Amino acid sequence: MPDSSSTLFTPFSLGKLSLPNRIVIAPMCQYSADGDGNATDWHLIHLGSLALSGAGMLIIEATAVSPEGRITHDCLGLWSDANAAALGQVLDSVRHHSSMPLAIQLAHAGRKASSAVPWAGGQLLSVEDGGWPCVAPSAVAYSDAEPAPTALDAAGLVRIRDAFVAAARRAARIGIDCVELHGAHGYLLHEFLSPLSNIRDDAYGGSLENRMRFPLEVFDAVRAAFPADRPVGMRISATDWVEGGWDLEQSVSFAQALKARGCDFIHVSTGGLSPLQKFAVAPGFQVPFAERIRAATGMPTIAVGLVTEAEQAEEIVAKGQADLVGVARVMMYDPHWPWHAAARLGAKVNAPRQYWRSAPRGAGDLFTGAKIGMR
Repeated sequence: MPDSSSTLFTPFSLGKLSLPNRIVIAPMCQYSADGDGNATDWHLIHLGSLALSGAGMLIIEATAVSPEGRITHDCLGLWSDANAAALGQVLDSVRHHSSMPLAIQLAHAGRKASSAVPWAGGQLLSVEDGGWPCVAPSAVAYSDAEPAPTALDAAGLVRIRDAFVAAARRAARIGIDCVELHGAHGYLLHEFLSPLSNIRDDAYGGSLENRMRFPLEVFDAVRAAFPADRPVGMRISATDWVEGGWDLEQSVSFAQALKARGCDFIHVSTGGLSPLQKFAVAPGFQVPFAERIRAATGMPTIAVGLVTEAEQAEEIVAKGQADLVGVARVMMYDPHWPWHAAARLGAKVNAPRQYWRSAPRGAGDLFTGAKIGMR
C-alpha cells in the first residue's frame, strides 16, 4: 500500500455530527416501497449493503412528506406513523451492524409527481392511468406535452410546510442523525426558486427574495422541529441550465440566506427543472458550482456529479473545492467503492469484522482495527 495522507479519509463534522471521512452516499431513489410509502425488505438489503461500505455518511433516498409529493406510487414516504415504523425497523437492523451516520432527504415532488417508475418509462401518469393531480407554485407545466399543475394557495403552502415538519419529527423519533431538504432537480422547493416555474404575483413570487421565501420558511420550520444537536442541510440545483432560469449567483444568495438561518451544509447539484436544459456531461462537471458556493459562504459543502475515481474525489477535497464528495450511481455499481478508494489512496476505512479477511494482498492494514487469527 502506498504511503499517503489522504484528505478524503480525514474526519469532518456537520454541526455536532462527526463523520469518519469525507465520502457521502448521496440519495438514490429505489422506487421499491410498498405503495403506501412503507420501506420493504429491499430497503433493508440496499441500505444494509451501503452502510457496510465505509463511507462517512449515508443519505436515504428522497422520502415524500405527503402522498401527493411522491415521484411515483412506489416512492418511500414519511407522512405517516406506519411509514416511520417500517423505516425504523429497517434502520434498527442496519444499526445493529453499522455505526455509519444515517441522514434522510425529505422531499415533495411538486409538478414532477405522479410519474411512472423509470423501468416503466418514467413519464407523467394521468389520473385515468392511476396517477394523481400535481401541485406547484404556479400553473406552469413541466413540458408542453403535460397538463398544468394546480397552483398552491395559502392553505396549501401551510399544509406542505407542516408536512415537512411532521416528517422531520418522525425522522427524529426513529433516530435519523441528519435531515437534508430536497431543493433540487425540479421538485417543489426548486420550483419555487426558479422564475421558469414560479410566476406567482404574491409574496412567494417575482423577486428573488420572494421566490426564496417558501423554501426558507420550510427550512426554518424543519430546523425548529428537528433536534438542535442534529444537522439540517439542503440540496439545491445551482443552475437550471436554461437562459432566464435559476442560476449560480441566485444560488449563492440562497445559500447565504440558508447559512444565516443556521443551515449546516449545502449539497450542490444542477438541473432537473426543465426539459429545455442544455449542458455537457463530463467528470466533475458540477464541482465548480459547489466550489463557488463554498467560497462565497464558507458553509460545509457537498460536491456531486460524475465523481467516480478515488484520485478525483481526493483532489476535490484536497484543493478545497468542497468539504465532502457525494457518490451515488457509482455506489450502486460498486457498493465497496470507499474500500477501493482507501486502498488506492493509502488510507484506512471502517469495515465489518466479518469482512476483515478480504483486504487484498499488499493492503493488509486497510481496515481500521482489523485483527485476524485462525488455528
